[in-house]
Amino acid sequence: MAIEMNEARVPKRILNTLLASLTAGVVPRSGAPYIAIGRQDEINSLLDNLATVGEGGAFCRFLIGRYGSGKSFLIQLIRGYAIERGFVTADADLTPERRLTGGSGAGLATYKELMTNIATKASPDGNALQTILSRHLTALKTELISEGRLPESEGFDTELKKKVYLTLSELEGDTGGFDFAKVLGEYYSASIVGESAKATACLRYIRGEFSTKTEATSALGFRVSTVINDDNWYSFIKLFASLTVRLGYSGLILFIDECVNLYKIPNRISREANYEKLLAIFKDTLQGKAKNLGVIFGGTPQFLEDTRRGLFSYDALKSRLADSRYSELGYRNLSSPVIRLRTLSDNELLALVKRLTKLYAQREGSDTLPLSDQQIERFMSKALSRAGAEQMITPREIIRDYLTLLNILKDNPGVSFDTLLAKGTAQDTAKTALQQTDSTPQATNVKKINLFDIDI
Repeated sequence: MAIEMNEARVPKRILNTLLASLTAGVVPRSGAPYIAIGRQDEINSLLDNLATVGEGGAFCRFLIGRYGSGKSFLIQLIRGYAIERGFVTADADLTPERRLTGGSGAGLATYKELMTNIATKASPDGNALQTILSRHLTALKTELISEGRLPESEGFDTELKKKVYLTLSELEGDTGGFDFAKVLGEYYSASIVGESAKATACLRYIRGEFSTKTEATSALGFRVSTVINDDNWYSFIKLFASLTVRLGYSGLILFIDECVNLYKIPNRISREANYEKLLAIFKDTLQGKAKNLGVIFGGTPQFLEDTRRGLFSYDALKSRLADSRYSELGYRNLSSPVIRLRTLSDNELLALVKRLTKLYAQREGSDTLPLSDQQIERFMSKALSRAGAEQMITPREIIRDYLTLLNILKDNPGVSFDTLLAKGTAQDTAKTALQQTDSTPQATNVKKINLFDIDI
């Protein structure tokens, strides 16, 4: 079957990365729009949120879905849309070492990860902090030149510094704003006169790399009254969001994924401290205390709904995030802070696989698709007919199995699609029988304990 000539061609670099990521079960950081199937309602809702941030507002949303359901994919998709619309983005996955707060600097570790992953349209892959500031300095120089002042003229640098401090002066009234504005001003001044060591120290301060005021003062060459730490990092995020607008961007959008790691914190006091921090972010964005800032959290249903360890174990969050009596009638409410990702329909999964087939052929430089529509439909029929597939099958599993099948057919010319599909089906049947045998109740004196049910 030949590929239609009007199919959009994907750049080779993006196509290789996209298919390699999907084959490994990893969410691609680029190329997501090329395989976006069945999430248009969720996308439109989040794009409305981006528009709110562009108008000076803020928002906080929770994307909730099972592992492999597509929440991390949707996060990367919206991240790409945000960058294209002129926003600055930053993303981080929570881990046992990266939380919202923690006695060992876990909250600061999350801040550092966010600052490392700052991205813009000019630097979509991250590490864009220096680029953002340098582009702004260049823009100010261009503005002065357009006013008739030449770079080599006397007083040019003085006028340039005035423009810099005019941009930063409005930040000084916010929490931590004085030090933030001062360090930025010194960064610009150092960049103007070519003091690279001082400029680097200023960037390190903004990235949260100084642990004490003494260390920061020594490196910067001037005194600061605070450094970024576990307690105040979110205040500096808000300052940076305000700065992005003053530098000509639409605002700042944060993406914080793998929030299930907060649910997994064994110590109840530590876990609730993180939920309290999350509540502060939620209230800030919805009460108008934060501006030009959007925050999207990604987590599992367990992270949200578990009444012993999840967000619903914290009454202040449960009362704000639980479904209302009308939502429980079975209707979708995409204006709610919580977006629950529905299961893709069989037709949507089929469309996704067909899209992947065309992309695979593009990568291989072939004008003919590796499988026919009939073969693709047979693959989908087998995948969706597995025991428990209706409740358990996820897009990630479908994608990995399908791309693996295509790779095997490519690397083993003597193997036919029919043979491979038949062997895969037989293996599934054997696994199902083994699982059923293993799950047969047996007498035992050993009491099974779920460690996640024990609060410390």
